[in-house]
Amino acid sequence: MLIGQLARRTETSERLLRYYERVGLLTSTRQANGYRDYDDAAEQTVRQIRALLAAGLSTKLIRQVMPCALADGSLRPCPGVLSRLHAQLARLDRRAEELAQARQALQQAIAAAERGE
Repeated sequence: MLIGQLARRTETSERLLRYYERVGLLTSTRQANGYRDYDDAAEQTVRQIRALLAAGLSTKLIRQVMPCALADGSLRPCPGVLSRLHAQLARLDRRAEELAQARQALQQAIAAAERGE
């Protein structure tokens, strides 16, 4: 499929697809006219990339995780990858706690303002 088709199917911009390819997350072949040609598996690959990005993983870490990805979107254990994912989870947990504290402080400030303090 051409890049435009893949972009529509995955609701991803062509620019992002080119970026994923440039950083080694996605592959294509070239047609005689130079157009990128993606296989049917590219759609699932893009969905996995986007899910991992949404989880806060860097493209560098995603590049390490992708060989461990299975067709159903799950991951099989790969050397070194699980420890990196645990580290990312710990970073997200710390960030969630920081956000919870910031949220509580904001709620208190709003409550105080509404009481006229």
